[in-house]
Amino acid sequence: MISHPSRHCTVELQALPSRIGQVRRILSAQLRYWHLDPLIDRAALAVTELLTNVHRHAQPDKQCTVKIELLLDRLTVSVRDHDPRLPQVQDVEPSATSGRGLAMVAAVSESWGVRPEGESGKVVWFTLPAAAVTVTAPSRRPRRTAEKPVRRFIEAEHAVDGHRAGHAPARSAVVG
Repeated sequence: MISHPSRHCTVELQALPSRIGQVRRILSAQLRYWHLDPLIDRAALAVTELLTNVHRHAQPDKQCTVKIELLLDRLTVSVRDHDPRLPQVQDVEPSATSGRGLAMVAAVSESWGVRPEGESGKVVWFTLPAAAVTVTAPSRRPRRTAEKPVRRFIEAEHAVDGHRAGHAPARSAVVG
Protein backbone atom coordinates (compact mmCIF):
# COMPACT_ATOMS: atom_id res chain seq x y z
CA MET A 1 0.00 0.00 0.00
CA ILE A 2 1.29 3.46 -0.88
CA SER A 3 0.99 5.76 2.08
CA HIS A 4 1.48 8.97 0.10
CA PRO A 5 0.12 8.88 -3.46
CA SER A 6 1.68 10.92 -6.22
CA ARG A 7 0.90 14.63 -6.09
CA HIS A 8 1.60 17.08 -8.88
CA CYS A 9 1.13 20.65 -10.06
CA THR A 10 1.77 22.02 -13.56
CA VAL A 11 2.16 25.66 -14.61
CA GLU A 12 2.51 26.91 -18.20
CA LEU A 13 4.04 30.33 -18.71
CA GLN A 14 6.21 32.69 -20.69
CA ALA A 15 9.57 32.79 -18.89
CA LEU A 16 9.54 36.53 -18.24
CA PRO A 17 10.94 38.03 -15.00
CA SER A 18 7.50 38.83 -13.57
CA ARG A 19 6.23 35.33 -14.35
CA ILE A 20 9.29 33.73 -12.75
CA GLY A 21 8.38 35.45 -9.47
CA GLN A 22 4.81 34.14 -9.78
CA VAL A 23 6.06 30.58 -10.29
CA ARG A 24 8.25 30.92 -7.19
CA ARG A 25 5.19 31.94 -5.18
CA ILE A 26 3.11 29.07 -6.64
CA LEU A 27 5.90 26.59 -5.85
CA SER A 28 6.21 27.91 -2.29
CA ALA A 29 2.46 27.70 -1.72
CA GLN A 30 2.31 24.17 -3.14
CA LEU A 31 5.19 22.96 -0.95
CA ARG A 32 3.54 24.53 2.11
CA TYR A 33 0.29 22.75 1.20
CA TRP A 34 2.20 19.45 1.03
CA HIS A 35 3.89 20.28 4.37
CA LEU A 36 7.34 20.46 2.74
CA ASP A 37 8.26 23.87 4.11
CA PRO A 38 11.97 23.01 4.63
CA LEU A 39 12.34 22.45 0.86
CA ILE A 40 10.95 25.82 -0.20
CA ASP A 41 14.19 27.83 -0.31
CA ARG A 42 16.19 25.26 -2.25
CA ALA A 43 13.34 24.48 -4.65
CA ALA A 44 12.61 28.18 -5.26
CA LEU A 45 16.29 28.93 -5.94
CA ALA A 46 16.67 26.02 -8.35
CA VAL A 47 13.45 26.67 -10.29
CA THR A 48 14.39 30.36 -10.56
CA GLU A 49 17.71 29.38 -12.12
CA LEU A 50 16.06 27.01 -14.60
CA LEU A 51 13.45 29.60 -15.60
CA THR A 52 16.12 32.28 -15.92
CA ASN A 53 17.94 30.01 -18.37
CA VAL A 54 14.75 29.74 -20.43
CA HIS A 55 14.34 33.52 -20.31
CA ARG A 56 17.94 34.19 -21.37
CA HIS A 57 18.67 31.37 -23.79
CA ALA A 58 15.59 29.56 -25.13
CA GLN A 59 14.65 29.95 -28.78
CA PRO A 60 12.35 30.27 -30.70
CA ASP A 61 10.13 31.40 -27.81
CA LYS A 62 10.06 31.67 -24.02
CA GLN A 63 7.03 29.40 -23.55
CA CYS A 64 7.68 26.70 -20.95
CA THR A 65 5.98 24.31 -18.55
CA VAL A 66 6.96 23.85 -14.91
CA LYS A 67 5.94 20.57 -13.35
CA ILE A 68 6.15 19.96 -9.59
CA GLU A 69 5.72 16.34 -8.54
CA LEU A 70 5.90 14.63 -5.18
CA LEU A 71 6.17 10.88 -5.48
CA LEU A 72 6.68 8.98 -2.23
CA ASP A 73 9.90 10.45 -0.80
CA ARG A 74 11.10 12.53 -3.75
CA LEU A 75 10.18 16.02 -4.96
CA THR A 76 10.91 16.52 -8.66
CA VAL A 77 10.66 19.91 -10.33
CA SER A 78 11.06 20.08 -14.10
CA VAL A 79 11.04 22.85 -16.69
CA ARG A 80 10.21 22.02 -20.30
CA ASP A 81 10.93 24.49 -23.09
CA HIS A 82 10.88 24.38 -26.91
CA ASP A 83 14.62 24.84 -27.48
CA PRO A 84 16.37 21.54 -28.34
CA ARG A 85 19.81 22.90 -27.35
CA LEU A 86 21.00 21.29 -24.12
CA PRO A 87 22.35 23.43 -21.28
CA GLN A 88 25.86 22.85 -19.96
CA VAL A 89 27.52 23.66 -16.66
CA GLN A 90 30.12 26.34 -17.34
CA ASP A 91 33.42 27.21 -15.74
CA VAL A 92 33.18 30.91 -15.01
CA GLU A 93 35.62 33.54 -13.84
CA PRO A 94 35.17 34.66 -10.23
CA SER A 95 34.22 38.15 -11.43
CA ALA A 96 31.59 36.91 -13.92
CA THR A 97 28.04 38.09 -13.24
CA SER A 98 26.31 35.09 -14.83
CA GLY A 99 26.90 31.48 -15.81
CA ARG A 100 26.55 29.82 -12.41
CA GLY A 101 22.88 28.77 -12.61
CA LEU A 102 23.26 25.06 -13.31
CA ALA A 103 26.12 24.77 -10.82
CA MET A 104 23.80 26.28 -8.20
CA VAL A 105 21.03 23.83 -9.15
CA ALA A 106 23.53 20.97 -8.76
CA ALA A 107 24.66 22.34 -5.39
CA VAL A 108 21.20 22.66 -3.83
CA SER A 109 19.59 19.53 -5.28
CA GLU A 110 19.98 15.83 -4.68
CA SER A 111 20.22 15.22 -8.43
CA TRP A 112 19.49 17.05 -11.66
CA GLY A 113 19.59 16.38 -15.37
CA VAL A 114 18.39 17.11 -18.87
CA ARG A 115 16.07 14.98 -20.99
CA PRO A 116 16.13 15.84 -24.71
CA GLU A 117 12.79 15.67 -26.50
CA GLY A 118 14.04 15.72 -30.09
CA GLU A 119 13.44 18.87 -32.06
CA SER A 120 10.49 19.80 -29.84
CA GLY A 121 12.67 20.88 -26.90
CA LYS A 122 14.03 19.51 -23.65
CA VAL A 123 13.20 19.03 -19.99
CA VAL A 124 15.63 20.17 -17.30
CA TRP A 125 14.82 18.73 -13.88
CA PHE A 126 16.07 18.49 -10.30
CA THR A 127 15.09 16.41 -7.29
CA LEU A 128 15.05 17.03 -3.56
CA PRO A 129 14.60 14.35 -0.88
CA ALA A 130 11.26 14.66 0.84
CA ALA A 131 11.41 11.60 3.10
CA ALA A 132 13.34 13.18 5.97
CA VAL A 133 11.25 16.34 5.94
CA THR A 134 9.03 16.60 8.96
CA VAL A 135 7.14 19.73 9.75
CA THR A 136 5.61 20.18 13.14
CA ALA A 137 2.67 22.45 13.59
CA PRO A 138 3.41 25.46 15.75
CA SER A 139 2.15 24.98 19.26
CA ARG A 140 -0.66 27.24 20.27
CA ARG A 141 -0.45 29.18 23.46
CA PRO A 142 -3.34 28.58 25.80
CA ARG A 143 -5.78 31.43 25.78
CA ARG A 144 -5.87 33.63 28.84
CA THR A 145 -9.15 33.61 30.62
CA ALA A 146 -8.26 36.26 33.16
CA GLU A 147 -10.92 38.74 34.06
CA LYS A 148 -8.82 41.68 32.95
CA PRO A 149 -7.31 41.61 29.46
CA VAL A 150 -3.55 41.57 29.38
CA ARG A 151 -2.14 44.60 27.64
CA ARG A 152 1.34 44.79 26.32
CA PHE A 153 3.06 48.08 25.66
CA ILE A 154 6.35 48.71 23.97
CA GLU A 155 8.14 51.78 25.18
CA ALA A 156 9.28 53.92 22.30
CA GLU A 157 12.82 55.13 22.64
CA HIS A 158 13.39 58.85 22.42
CA ALA A 159 14.34 60.05 18.99
CA VAL A 160 17.70 61.75 18.57
CA ASP A 161 18.32 63.66 15.34
CA GLY A 162 15.30 62.00 13.75
CA HIS A 163 16.57 58.46 14.51
CA ARG A 164 15.69 56.10 17.31
CA ALA A 165 18.48 55.80 19.82
CA GLY A 166 20.62 52.71 19.31
CA HIS A 167 19.67 52.29 15.66
CA ALA A 168 21.67 53.43 12.66
CA PRO A 169 19.79 54.88 9.70
CA ALA A 170 19.26 52.56 6.72
CA ARG A 171 21.78 52.98 3.95
CA SER A 172 21.61 51.98 0.30
CA ALA A 173 24.27 49.68 -1.09
CA VAL A 174 23.41 50.48 -4.70
CA VAL A 175 26.24 52.05 -6.63
CA GLY A 176 25.43 54.58 -9.31
